[in-house]
Amino acid sequence: MFKLKENQTDVKTEILAGFTTFLTMVYIVVVNPIILKEAGVPFEQVFTATIIATVIGTLWMALAANYPIAIAPGMGLNAYFAYSVVGAHNISYTIAFAAVFVAGVIFIILSLTPFRKILIEAIPANLKHGITAGIGLFIAFIGMRLTGIIVAHPTNLVALGDLHSPGVLLALLGLAVTLILMALNVHGALFIGMIITAVVAYFTGQLSFEHGFIEKPSLPEGLLVTNPIAAFGDVFEHFLFAVVFSFLLVTIFDTTGTMIGVAQQAGLMKGNSFPRARQALLADSVATTVGAMFGTSPTSAYIESSSGVAAGGRTGLTTLTVSALFIIAAFFGPLVSAVSGLSAITAPALIIVGSLMMGAISEINWKKIDEGFPAFLIILSMPLTSSIATGIALGFISYPLLKIAKGKWREVHPLVYIFAVLFFYQLAFIPH
Repeated sequence: MFKLKENQTDVKTEILAGFTTFLTMVYIVVVNPIILKEAGVPFEQVFTATIIATVIGTLWMALAANYPIAIAPGMGLNAYFAYSVVGAHNISYTIAFAAVFVAGVIFIILSLTPFRKILIEAIPANLKHGITAGIGLFIAFIGMRLTGIIVAHPTNLVALGDLHSPGVLLALLGLAVTLILMALNVHGALFIGMIITAVVAYFTGQLSFEHGFIEKPSLPEGLLVTNPIAAFGDVFEHFLFAVVFSFLLVTIFDTTGTMIGVAQQAGLMKGNSFPRARQALLADSVATTVGAMFGTSPTSAYIESSSGVAAGGRTGLTTLTVSALFIIAAFFGPLVSAVSGLSAITAPALIIVGSLMMGAISEINWKKIDEGFPAFLIILSMPLTSSIATGIALGFISYPLLKIAKGKWREVHPLVYIFAVLFFYQLAFIPH
């Protein structure tokens, strides 16, 4: 079924690779509920929904696409959901999940048509890199704020927090330990770093397990999106078009880029073509749609899958193993809940993942003002406005304007002009 011999691998190697991938990405079941809790979503709801979306997307990838690429709720998109969509638009999280659902449905349609390829090719590469780097800076800022390393300031807006407080000291310890593990190329460094930090927190009295460790998974609020037509109605009623577009845009580029990168690492690319691309993209789009119904932000292909590929993973048996391990993890809700209640344990993962995403800055063409400045505007505005959508909007508006000023308007794809007009209208005429 998985064509192990054809891919020059075996069952033992694939299962070991699955364990490796799982350890590097399981931090999401802790971090995702913490971030979405800021939007008011109950912990148990997000915890279970995170696992459901991960299992559905990763199983689809295993059985339909036969790739060692895992799917789970994306970092950055969860922060955008909590701080920009729910926070800035003053809407309930159920309406925000309706926007995620709509984005997922559109993603499914695009994955079945050639328009997905046209859209990816239409967006300038420097804007794509700027979006990735901007999200990285945004979630790193959130991580530092959650730990208290950075605090609000009446004059300067932000300032250095109290470095002597127990929470900040614990976070700095966790950050240092995790960075050392990553420098030593230890697989699962993020997860192991959280475990070590949690152990220290337990013995210093900052962490307790009052409700035990194991419990049957549950969805306290049931399905949050039950009527697809009503979901589309919510998007129109609350003018969430830019939100849907932002979810869609970031998910498409992040997922496609990650999938191609991991496939290249595994030697699964056929020249410049990505075999079974439609099945692979459907894994993410279906997971996003179903995840929104249960209560989690959009999913994405995980770059952490590269750790499993480095361990020898080449087929869907790797991701089948990852799915099985996440199902087991679903029964450890009380343990995860206790750990997630202490931001100092999980925030270092946000900071480090943010730093990794910032690596996209090196791909931006800074020598040309018409290419570099729109990307810079995206990177700068995302953390300062606490809005991924605003960052994308400013980038898409400034890019064609600068191209027109330099007489290079023919270099801009017509879709970019359309997006620029839509974003300008959204910023100028729709209340925030």
